[in-house]
Amino acid sequence: MATVIIGAGIIGTSTAYYLSQTSKNTIHLVEVSPQLFASASGFAAGFLARDWFSPSLSKLGELSFDLHRQLAEDNNGQDRWGYSQSTGTSLAETVGKNGADWLMEGVSRSTAAARTTNSNVNRPAWLTPGSELDVMSDGSTTAQCDPLLLCRFLLESCQFRGVRLYQPAKAVSITRSPSGTLSNITILNTSTQERTTLPCTRLVLAAGAWTPQVHRTLFPKSKLRIPITSLAGHSLILRSPHWSPPALDSTDPANAGRHGCHAVFTTDAEADYSPEIFSRMPDGCIYLAGLNSSTYPLPKIANERVVDDKSIAVLKKTAHKLLRDDFEVVREGVCWRPVARKGVPVIADLGDRGEEGVIVCAGHGPWGISNSLGSGYCVAKMVEGKNMERFVGRLGL
Repeated sequence: MATVIIGAGIIGTSTAYYLSQTSKNTIHLVEVSPQLFASASGFAAGFLARDWFSPSLSKLGELSFDLHRQLAEDNNGQDRWGYSQSTGTSLAETVGKNGADWLMEGVSRSTAAARTTNSNVNRPAWLTPGSELDVMSDGSTTAQCDPLLLCRFLLESCQFRGVRLYQPAKAVSITRSPSGTLSNITILNTSTQERTTLPCTRLVLAAGAWTPQVHRTLFPKSKLRIPITSLAGHSLILRSPHWSPPALDSTDPANAGRHGCHAVFTTDAEADYSPEIFSRMPDGCIYLAGLNSSTYPLPKIANERVVDDKSIAVLKKTAHKLLRDDFEVVREGVCWRPVARKGVPVIADLGDRGEEGVIVCAGHGPWGISNSLGSGYCVAKMVEGKNMERFVGRLGL
């Protein structure tokens, strides 16, 4: 058997990681962007939560959070991709909205968590003194990572096990056997224009916001439409002299994933959006985002992104309000989150929709990094023929 995964972002590499652990299948990753992890997989915040989800996602959220923690403990994730417990907070004056539309409406995902106590005991030193914080999570069910470093680890691990990466390459057509089962897929190297035909008995579509386009290309006669749209989000990575991750003995199991990181959710009434700020390890940077747009156009390929200067200016103004003024801008960024119509990701086997052998996994919205490992684990088991409905049901379709 041969499995082809379209999209080498965090969902695709997570799937390949877990599939290559146990499966003897041949596994191919196909990525169209010349730059790996050029969208949300490399430019998202990396905030992780266990219990901030609606009932339909609660099992997946728990599974994924536990897998993040286990992966970090087994592979020195603290040093390799900055895995750490994180205290989840919101500024006391924050007024949030309820419901599943927070991302599209510009409100904070902190509305997904119940507030616990009002306390300044754990107030981060890098935050401007002032309003009291509501502590929503003490770190036992929230954590932080650097998603770009995590993606690199997953891909390197996959390739060490024999997973083959084709990049830059796009899938252009599939071939079925006379009985209707998948047999081959043709990909095009967009640099050399060389076409390659790969054996393909299972196909996973995990191309993030580009997943509907990939599906239309490969199944032009299909009446099924993948209900995913894109949502752009601008971000800054900052360095502050007031945030320096503590040096820990990473060989001591007691230190795995501990100390220091904070997630701060608030509102910027003047700019009319809900900033989200995360201190991260191991590089000691602070990530600021929350300025989203459903109309900012999705590029043809992720690495063709163009940063909007006005959006960056808004973020910098917010940074001056919420952080002490002596910060340095390390990176300006924009990425596109895949957002599913029903507010939950599309994780489904399309066999009963007339597309035998095809699995879709995309549309995670703001929780793509958090729910990546659980999603990849479930899809890997689905490829192997296992029933994973207790975790994903028929999400999104």
